[in-house]
Amino acid sequence: MKLIVGLGNPGAKYAANRHNIGFMALDRLADDHNFTPWKARFQALTSEGRLGNTRATLLKPQTFMNLSGQSVGEAMRYLKLTPDDVIVLHDELDLVPGKARVKKGGGHAGHNGLRSIHQHIGAEYHRVRLGIGHPGHKDRVAGYVLSDFAKAEQDWLDDVMRGISDGGAALATGDGGRFQNAVAARVNPARNSGTETPEKASEKPAQRAEKPAPAPTAFADKLKSLTDRFK
Repeated sequence: MKLIVGLGNPGAKYAANRHNIGFMALDRLADDHNFTPWKARFQALTSEGRLGNTRATLLKPQTFMNLSGQSVGEAMRYLKLTPDDVIVLHDELDLVPGKARVKKGGGHAGHNGLRSIHQHIGAEYHRVRLGIGHPGHKDRVAGYVLSDFAKAEQDWLDDVMRGISDGGAALATGDGGRFQNAVAARVNPARNSGTETPEKASEKPAQRAEKPAPAPTAFADKLKSLTDRFK
């Protein structure tokens, strides 16, 4: 069993905020993986189901961000889990938009939701850091995280949500690398540049190098033949 926590603030006013990207991620997991309807428990909204073969409880604390640890601690203890069974998805100022990084332990870097969780269950839980970028100056951070994602950001945001859903089973089993690759594959999919035919694009560089270059005299011979015809 895993307890997967998304951080955010409750209420329609905050629903589209950058600070609520953790809530958004859990909503996508619940929808795509056929979890149960959300219900109120543990000072939170919870939903249950499976990610691959792993049972999971999704949890969106309704205590507001700076008290998130109350809800997480209550749920963890009731479900008889340890911090190692807890995965927290949250916004990350120090990652560019579209990046996702998995880590275990470490500091809270001033994030109020993580600070609260540290106080209630310690630091040795897993985190998924979801990049939202930085506004450029610390004085602008509060207004930035509590503002909605711009329309121009919707494409990469949707790609990240798709990637989180794709990698949900890997995340639940602790395969952070595979999870990160799933997100990256949605955000930066491999594409043919269009400058080569599919056959050439599939050739390895070594294969291309092995093809003999045209004989240097072939063009000269053809030009001489044409010149002779029009004398």
